[in-house]
Amino acid sequence: MRPIDLAREHGLSAQAVRNYDEAGVLPPTERSETGYRRYTPLHAQALRAFIALRRGHGHQQAIEIMRATHRGDTESAYRLIDSAHVELLAERDTRTEVAAALGALSTTPPAPVRPLTVGELAHRLDVHPATLRSWEAQGILHPERDRATGYREYGPDSVRDAEIARQLRRGGYPLPKVAQFIASLREAGGADALAAFLDAWQERLTTRSRNLLAGAAQLDAYLTMLGTG
Repeated sequence: MRPIDLAREHGLSAQAVRNYDEAGVLPPTERSETGYRRYTPLHAQALRAFIALRRGHGHQQAIEIMRATHRGDTESAYRLIDSAHVELLAERDTRTEVAAALGALSTTPPAPVRPLTVGELAHRLDVHPATLRSWEAQGILHPERDRATGYREYGPDSVRDAEIARQLRRGGYPLPKVAQFIASLREAGGADALAAFLDAWQERLTTRSRNLLAGAAQLDAYLTMLGTG
């Protein structure tokens, strides 16, 4: 088989196949007397496995999995695969915690019309004022400042963000992750976009789960051809 024969199945160029060969994605390749690469069904399955793994693991990790397989280090390949599933499970748990935290907000009193002081907001949330200042330092809260006094003022958006942060922190969510989520929420357009935000997150998780399964199936088929356990 020629590079173009492997490439057509995936819509790749022949050069891309040669690049993957040089990167260790494919098993060792024999050459003809004139120097041309000779590929076999084993190489074709290796490329299928890599393309499938790439969808769930990303480009570089898929390369590392294939390289480990080709040097006979299946233990390292399995560890890379397992780590992706652990990571996905952690993100799935995170989404569940976030959804629960946001759902709990529906039972809290509505945000006040006038801005709150740091003391008033701390009392509302049952936290120390220093906690609110640390959240501000992390980029979770962005209070306004009273022009006359310079004191912090927390409007409805800041109160909402603080309530979400409190729920997530009670669930053990680390501050950098809280800040990342609040930033994503702001980009999504506020509370009205929460359902769509969570649905899109769930869809991404489901897609990656399926991609990891598909990648594992193609790699298993390749290992079977190699006679590797």
